[in-house]
Amino acid sequence: MKFDYNTQRRNLVLPEYGRHIQKMIQYVNSVQDREKRNEQVRAVVAVMGNLNPHLRDIVDFRHKLWDHVYLIADFDIDIDSPYPVPAPATFKEKPAAIPYPNTPVSSMHYGRNIENMLNVLADASDGPEKETMVAAMAHYMKKQYLTWNKDTVSDDIIFKDIDTLSKGRIHVNPALKLMNIQSSNNNHPHHHSQNNNNGKNKKHKKKKK
Repeated sequence: MKFDYNTQRRNLVLPEYGRHIQKMIQYVNSVQDREKRNEQVRAVVAVMGNLNPHLRDIVDFRHKLWDHVYLIADFDIDIDSPYPVPAPATFKEKPAAIPYPNTPVSSMHYGRNIENMLNVLADASDGPEKETMVAAMAHYMKKQYLTWNKDTVSDDIIFKDIDTLSKGRIHVNPALKLMNIQSSNNNHPHHHSQNNNNGKNKKHKKKKK
């Protein structure tokens, strides 16, 4: 008996399509009649689309499927594609590096996004709309502060942080009162377990009496 192992087979070019699709394309490439070959490859492309329905949300969905046919066939297939034949070099190009800011984050518990938003607010024109946005930002910063720090924080600390992060370009109205926020530290499971244990201990003491 002769066994067929994956280690003895050709490597899968695109694993998301599986080995059957790869074999189908190999078969299509072996068909001598050009019209029959084009008919068969269109059927294979339809199956590829059904196997990966999530690709339908991508722009040029069918174009990508035909490119994948060429890629699986190692660009050695003679078919009439409705799209230009892709160049092998396009699949070997490395994607452009994503620029990443080198400047360190001033306050880790606030994060870079808050710093960026404060910079945008600092450049905005003064007026009621800006005051409303600054107040909303202060409320949000207080919530973030209490997520990572101690149980309470005064409004003055938040206002000073806004002044520091904006490099003195934003001054919060000192009359502004931020909402009271309970720290997430108070909701730690350890507190609940202690309370439950205390309750159990009280019940046991009552039974002993």
